[in-house]
Amino acid sequence: MLDVFENVKKIEGPVIVQVVTKKGKGWHVAEGDSTKWHGPGAYDYTTGTIKKNPEDPPTYTEVFANTLVDIAEKDPSVVGITAAMEEGTGLKKLHQRFPERYFDVGIAEQHAVTFAGGMAVSGLCPVVAIYSTFMQRAFDQVVHDICVQNLHVVFAMDRAGIVGEDGQTQHGVFDIAFMRMLPNMKVMAPKDEEELRHMLYTAIYMDGPVALRYPRGKALGVHLGQELHALEVGKAELLSPSTLEEAERMDCAILAYGSTVAQATQAAAELAEEGLRVAVVNARWAKPLDEEMIMSLAQGTRHIVTIEDHALMGGFGSAVLELLEREGMRDIDVRRIGLPDTFVEHGAPTILKELYGISSAHLKEVIRDMLGSQQRTLA
Repeated sequence: MLDVFENVKKIEGPVIVQVVTKKGKGWHVAEGDSTKWHGPGAYDYTTGTIKKNPEDPPTYTEVFANTLVDIAEKDPSVVGITAAMEEGTGLKKLHQRFPERYFDVGIAEQHAVTFAGGMAVSGLCPVVAIYSTFMQRAFDQVVHDICVQNLHVVFAMDRAGIVGEDGQTQHGVFDIAFMRMLPNMKVMAPKDEEELRHMLYTAIYMDGPVALRYPRGKALGVHLGQELHALEVGKAELLSPSTLEEAERMDCAILAYGSTVAQATQAAAELAEEGLRVAVVNARWAKPLDEEMIMSLAQGTRHIVTIEDHALMGGFGSAVLELLEREGMRDIDVRRIGLPDTFVEHGAPTILKELYGISSAHLKEVIRDMLGSQQRTLA
């Protein structure tokens, strides 16, 4: 190959070099299963065994896949669509159980979405499982083929948020912004794997288009098995304190979206030891927002902090600001935590989240500064 490249240097004008490759070439284990070894993570080279602790909780993808099959067992209208990511999205389980209700359209996200629209018109319930970053490729189809017609299509957006070592292009940090701007679209994200199960059930049994985002990797390890039930559309979950009346008397309220609920809960508990009273809300919905709860907390505490694993521009925090502006509540102190106006680099998720402040430590700093500013103003 080096000789070929040396020779083409001598050719003037455009040159095409066609190289026929074989994934995993040189190691028989990888050559034997190109899909499995596309991105396996840590493994033992001597045995070909992928390293995984049997005590680890399931991944969000596995929970999604198992729940989808459970629902499909009872509902023949449910079908699954992927764009050449059977393994990555978890739809392989649906393929194995219901091969006639599984559709792989190849690397063609645009076709996957339009195809889903046709199925929805025909009375089916298509679940389109696509990585968040790849949904961008089908934005036009989501607008014109799904949302304009208000078709019931479920977009299961895996790898939402910072995904880590797959590289800069793989982070799913724009989907809240480009999905919530669309008329008829509803957007939600779970705080953990158990809530993911119920959100998928909710998405399948509601009207119109809906986008469900969830992160890559291991889930939190919470207990699974509660009977599937629908969540109320546009209603957040107050985690602490126990009543909204108590929450309104707190010093500050954290509105956490999706996977950042864990950081919010930790930060609030640690701030309580310092004498700061912080309410914690699992927002659940970026669209529609729980306007009643948000406005009650804003009026009561006068201090709101939002946190999300997503770009700040157009994200969940922006939605909260838009609500407060629309309602004339311009004197509320609002701080937003999320990703700045940049493309996030390659790196481990834990390191990247610390770097960009999507952490309990940074959340505590923001709240201390916010409430400290209030005390300085009163003094």
